[in-house]
Amino acid sequence: MKKIFLTGAALFFASLTFAQTYVLDKTIALTGDGGYDYLSIDKVNNRLYVSHGTMVNIVDLATEKQVGLIENLKGIHGIAIDNKANLGFISDGKANAVVAFDLKTLKTVANIPLDSKDADAIIYDPFSDRVYTFNGDSNNSCVVNPNTLKQVGTIALGGAPEFAVSDDKGKIYNNLEDKNSLNVIDTKTLKVVKNFPLAPKGAPTGIALDEKNKRTFSVSRENNSMVVVDIITGKVVATLPIGAGVDAVAYDPETKLIFCSNGDGTTTIIKQESADKYRVVQTLATQNRAKTLALDTRTHKIYLSVVSFEPGTRKAVPNSFKVLVYKQQ
Repeated sequence: MKKIFLTGAALFFASLTFAQTYVLDKTIALTGDGGYDYLSIDKVNNRLYVSHGTMVNIVDLATEKQVGLIENLKGIHGIAIDNKANLGFISDGKANAVVAFDLKTLKTVANIPLDSKDADAIIYDPFSDRVYTFNGDSNNSCVVNPNTLKQVGTIALGGAPEFAVSDDKGKIYNNLEDKNSLNVIDTKTLKVVKNFPLAPKGAPTGIALDEKNKRTFSVSRENNSMVVVDIITGKVVATLPIGAGVDAVAYDPETKLIFCSNGDGTTTIIKQESADKYRVVQTLATQNRAKTLALDTRTHKIYLSVVSFEPGTRKAVPNSFKVLVYKQQ
């Protein structure tokens, strides 16, 4: 057998690459049937919230077991966390409402009607101390005061919104799926102040933010790509190939890894080498239609929700809903 000798530098980079390889850690079984969408992590209470049709499944991240349910909703999409008010907020798209719940007890405390339809993505912005829903059918965002539990404003977006992310300094970045562009929203004026085109055209869905380098990462399912945008200039600085059917993306500022969860049963993992230089380092095999995820930046684990389907159909197997947990090897 031929011996292979590595230099110190080669050994270092080999160990670095190995350390950043993701593998399946475990599967968390969750109760109930129905569709699924966003996942959200509450760092303060160390919980994972998983949207699931007419309910939210709550997982304790210390034990990685289900510890609760929020039920009797109509058709939910996302969960936003406001630790300042000790409240979570659920976008109930079919009810045209936001449901507020206590983060400690998990009890529902308010049902907040919205003047717009199809509340989808939802975020909490600590700078403005407001909750924002992004409403697909209404092409706008509803603004909710978490202290009065009432809608206090509406932002015209100029297109059909998908995911959004806050920089915690007064700006929110939001993809417009039908316009193939990126909105910059001023939370003081509640207006879109800039709109950047995303090229090539691709119906962007998920978005993540690198606040330090002033870069956003938008993923598109029509052309299977991730687009990196300089949010100061609006220039597209890099485009990376990813898997098919993408929905979500997450960025880990410590490891400099970007995770794109794809409906084709893969998660594309991209390494940020500099603000404008990126490369795909792993195509992680997950499960077909595991297209949304959440990243725990403390443990660097990623969590993907999925249900099993009968072979060759879109019919879900009863009681098969779960979260797939992946960790660094």
